Amino acid sequence: MKKPVPLRPAAMAAAVCALTLLSLSSAHADGGRAMPNNVPSAYTQECAACHTAYPPGLLPAASWNRMMTGLTKHYGTDASLDAVTVRQLNQWLQAHAGTYKRGNEEPPEDRITRSAWFERKHRKIEPATWKLASVKSAANCAACHTGADQGQFDEHNLRMPTGLDARSRRAWND
Repeated sequence: MKKPVPLRPAAMAAAVCALTLLSLSSAHADGGRAMPNNVPSAYTQECAACHTAYPPGLLPAASWNRMMTGLTKHYGTDASLDAVTVRQLNQWLQAHAGTYKRGNEEPPEDRITRSAWFERKHRKIEPATWKLASVKSAANCAACHTGADQGQFDEHNLRMPTGLDARSRRAWND
Protein backbone atom coordinates (compact mmCIF):
# COMPACT_ATOMS: atom_id res chain seq x y z
CA MET A 1 0.00 0.00 0.00
CA LYS A 2 1.32 3.41 -1.00
CA LYS A 3 1.81 6.10 1.60
CA PRO A 4 -0.17 9.28 0.88
CA VAL A 5 2.01 12.12 -0.34
CA PRO A 6 1.79 15.12 1.99
CA LEU A 7 0.70 18.40 0.43
CA ARG A 8 3.34 21.03 -0.04
CA PRO A 9 2.76 24.31 1.83
CA ALA A 10 1.70 26.17 -1.33
CA ALA A 11 -0.78 23.44 -2.26
CA MET A 12 -2.10 23.37 1.29
CA ALA A 13 -2.59 27.15 1.26
CA ALA A 14 -4.42 26.96 -2.08
CA ALA A 15 -6.70 24.21 -0.76
CA VAL A 16 -7.49 26.22 2.38
CA CYS A 17 -8.27 29.33 0.29
CA ALA A 18 -10.53 27.36 -2.03
CA LEU A 19 -12.44 25.82 0.88
CA THR A 20 -12.78 29.21 2.56
CA LEU A 21 -14.16 30.79 -0.63
CA LEU A 22 -16.62 27.93 -1.06
CA SER A 23 -17.86 28.27 2.50
CA LEU A 24 -18.19 32.06 2.18
CA SER A 25 -20.15 31.85 -1.06
CA SER A 26 -22.52 29.23 0.32
CA ALA A 27 -23.01 31.24 3.50
CA HIS A 28 -23.69 34.34 1.40
CA ALA A 29 -26.11 32.43 -0.80
CA ASP A 30 -28.02 31.41 2.30
CA GLY A 31 -27.95 34.94 3.67
CA GLY A 32 -31.69 34.76 3.27
CA ARG A 33 -32.74 38.29 2.75
CA ALA A 34 -31.03 39.10 -0.54
CA MET A 35 -32.93 38.39 -3.71
CA PRO A 36 -31.25 35.64 -5.74
CA ASN A 37 -29.89 36.61 -9.16
CA ASN A 38 -32.04 34.19 -11.16
CA VAL A 39 -35.53 35.51 -10.37
CA PRO A 40 -38.07 33.93 -12.73
CA SER A 41 -39.99 36.54 -14.70
CA ALA A 42 -43.25 34.92 -13.55
CA TYR A 43 -42.31 35.70 -9.93
CA THR A 44 -41.90 39.37 -10.73
CA GLN A 45 -44.97 39.51 -12.97
CA GLU A 46 -47.35 37.51 -10.79
CA CYS A 47 -46.26 37.93 -7.17
CA ALA A 48 -44.89 41.46 -7.32
CA ALA A 49 -48.04 42.64 -9.09
CA CYS A 50 -49.85 42.60 -5.73
CA HIS A 51 -47.14 42.91 -3.07
CA THR A 52 -43.40 43.00 -2.52
CA ALA A 53 -41.69 40.14 -4.33
CA TYR A 54 -40.24 38.73 -1.14
CA PRO A 55 -36.82 37.08 -1.23
CA PRO A 56 -37.41 33.33 -0.89
CA GLY A 57 -34.91 33.12 1.97
CA LEU A 58 -37.36 34.90 4.26
CA LEU A 59 -39.41 31.72 4.66
CA PRO A 60 -38.55 28.03 4.91
CA ALA A 61 -39.35 25.59 2.10
CA ALA A 62 -42.40 24.17 3.91
CA SER A 63 -44.00 27.63 4.12
CA TRP A 64 -43.41 28.34 0.43
CA ASN A 65 -44.79 24.94 -0.50
CA ARG A 66 -47.99 25.53 1.48
CA MET A 67 -48.32 28.94 -0.10
CA MET A 68 -47.85 27.68 -3.65
CA THR A 69 -50.28 24.79 -3.18
CA GLY A 70 -52.90 27.11 -1.68
CA LEU A 71 -53.00 29.95 -4.19
CA THR A 72 -56.78 29.75 -4.55
CA LYS A 73 -56.97 31.09 -0.98
CA HIS A 74 -53.86 33.28 -0.89
CA TYR A 75 -54.52 35.42 2.19
CA GLY A 76 -58.12 36.03 1.16
CA THR A 77 -57.45 36.36 -2.57
CA ASP A 78 -57.57 33.92 -5.44
CA ALA A 79 -54.03 34.10 -6.81
CA SER A 80 -54.33 30.97 -8.96
CA LEU A 81 -51.75 30.33 -11.64
CA ASP A 82 -51.42 27.66 -14.29
CA ALA A 83 -49.83 24.38 -13.16
CA VAL A 84 -46.59 24.91 -15.12
CA THR A 85 -46.00 28.34 -13.56
CA VAL A 86 -46.83 27.05 -10.07
CA ARG A 87 -44.34 24.19 -10.51
CA GLN A 88 -41.63 26.53 -11.86
CA LEU A 89 -42.06 29.08 -9.08
CA ASN A 90 -42.32 26.46 -6.35
CA GLN A 91 -39.09 24.79 -7.51
CA TRP A 92 -37.31 28.15 -7.50
CA LEU A 93 -38.70 29.07 -4.07
CA GLN A 94 -37.71 25.66 -2.67
CA ALA A 95 -34.19 26.01 -4.06
CA HIS A 96 -33.74 29.42 -2.42
CA ALA A 97 -35.84 29.00 0.72
CA GLY A 98 -34.44 30.01 4.07
CA THR A 99 -32.38 27.48 5.94
CA TYR A 100 -30.53 29.90 8.20
CA LYS A 101 -31.65 30.92 11.68
CA ARG A 102 -34.31 33.48 10.69
CA GLY A 103 -35.58 31.82 7.54
CA ASN A 104 -35.89 28.36 9.05
CA GLU A 105 -38.81 29.37 11.28
CA GLU A 106 -42.32 28.59 10.05
CA PRO A 107 -44.22 31.68 11.19
CA PRO A 108 -47.95 31.65 12.01
CA GLU A 109 -50.02 31.43 8.82
CA ASP A 110 -46.71 31.44 6.90
CA ARG A 111 -46.72 35.23 7.14
CA ILE A 112 -43.32 36.89 7.04
CA THR A 113 -44.78 39.75 9.08
CA ARG A 114 -45.69 37.33 11.89
CA SER A 115 -42.24 35.79 12.16
CA ALA A 116 -40.34 36.34 15.40
CA TRP A 117 -37.44 38.12 13.68
CA PHE A 118 -39.78 40.49 11.78
CA GLU A 119 -41.67 41.38 14.94
CA ARG A 120 -38.42 41.90 16.84
CA LYS A 121 -36.98 44.18 14.14
CA HIS A 122 -40.20 46.23 13.96
CA ARG A 123 -41.15 46.25 17.66
CA LYS A 124 -40.80 50.04 17.95
CA ILE A 125 -43.18 50.73 15.06
CA GLU A 126 -46.48 52.10 16.33
CA PRO A 127 -49.52 50.07 15.16
CA ALA A 128 -50.97 53.22 13.56
CA THR A 129 -47.95 53.42 11.24
CA TRP A 130 -48.96 50.21 9.47
CA LYS A 131 -52.35 51.79 8.69
CA LEU A 132 -51.01 54.99 7.11
CA ALA A 133 -52.10 55.53 3.50
CA SER A 134 -48.42 55.58 2.49
CA VAL A 135 -47.79 52.20 4.17
CA LYS A 136 -51.12 50.29 4.13
CA SER A 137 -49.77 47.20 5.95
CA ALA A 138 -46.69 45.60 7.45
CA ALA A 139 -46.40 43.56 4.25
CA ASN A 140 -45.59 46.68 2.21
CA CYS A 141 -41.84 46.61 2.79
CA ALA A 142 -41.16 49.15 0.05
CA ALA A 143 -43.02 51.84 2.02
CA CYS A 144 -39.92 52.22 4.19
CA HIS A 145 -37.20 49.99 2.73
CA THR A 146 -35.96 51.58 -0.50
CA GLY A 147 -34.15 48.39 -1.58
CA ALA A 148 -37.00 45.97 -0.81
CA ASP A 149 -37.36 44.91 -4.45
CA GLN A 150 -33.74 43.67 -4.33
CA GLY A 151 -34.13 42.12 -0.90
CA GLN A 152 -32.16 44.88 0.84
CA PHE A 153 -33.72 45.61 4.21
CA ASP A 154 -30.86 47.13 6.16
CA GLU A 155 -31.25 50.25 8.29
CA HIS A 156 -29.13 52.31 5.89
CA ASN A 157 -31.73 52.29 3.12
CA LEU A 158 -34.78 53.48 5.03
CA ARG A 159 -37.15 56.33 4.30
CA MET A 160 -39.68 57.75 6.69
CA PRO A 161 -43.19 57.07 5.40
CA THR A 162 -45.45 60.02 4.70
CA GLY A 163 -47.96 60.81 7.41
CA LEU A 164 -46.01 59.91 10.56
CA ASP A 165 -47.01 61.92 13.61
CA ALA A 166 -44.38 63.99 15.47
CA ARG A 167 -43.82 61.30 18.13
CA SER A 168 -43.21 58.59 15.52
CA ARG A 169 -40.88 60.87 13.53
CA ARG A 170 -38.78 61.43 16.67
CA ALA A 171 -38.71 57.68 17.39
CA TRP A 172 -37.75 57.01 13.76
CA ASN A 173 -34.38 58.68 14.31
CA ASP A 174 -33.57 56.73 17.51
